[in-house]
Amino acid sequence: MIWNYEVGRIYRTDDKGKVLSETNYSHKDNGIVEIERVYVAPELRGKGAAHETMTVVADYLRKEGLKATANCSYAQAWLQKNKEQYSDILA
Repeated sequence: MIWNYEVGRIYRTDDKGKVLSETNYSHKDNGIVEIERVYVAPELRGKGAAHETMTVVADYLRKEGLKATANCSYAQAWLQKNKEQYSDILA
């Protein structure tokens, strides 16, 4: 599966184009993005797909020199749980 990167959206699809997981975010001021939603297809829930998605998002933000906040409850919990590893991307 290949990750796709668009402005405000990072996602992956299966070979038929079905979205398997997705994160939506918006750009705020001063290089900060707000993670608004983490979606995982029902058949992948409970299998680590949301964690994998957030890891891809966090690595992307790090590479781009961006910092994150989140209003999505899953993303907030994930950032808090992984704050030591990703402290450089926390706004």
